[in-house]
Amino acid sequence: MDLEGVAPGLGTVVGLVVALVVLGLLLRWTFGHQRNLTLPTDDPDDPVATGLLTEVSRAPGPDAARVLRDRLRAAGIRATVSRPDDGGYAVLVFARDVADAAVVLGRGSRG
Repeated sequence: MDLEGVAPGLGTVVGLVVALVVLGLLLRWTFGHQRNLTLPTDDPDDPVATGLLTEVSRAPGPDAARVLRDRLRAAGIRATVSRPDDGGYAVLVFARDVADAAVVLGRGSRG
């Protein structure tokens, strides 16, 4: 049986290995870890570290915070509840919704 037609030649194998090594190096260079970049740290201007969210109200307990959150959601404002380290429960919305949230929450407190 003649294996010369079935087995690849040495040049083919070496070429394939070189191509894979070059491809691996290119991928590592493109998508590799960039250790020279610094990781983002906490924003010193954001005392509660809520990122894109802004506190619009604070409630003493989880049930009261959920009522406020649900009132905002019913008005079409995305809201969430967080428990800050300094106590209570914070109701948070995106910065662009702060004015609308104040109107909705103010309207609910008047009756």
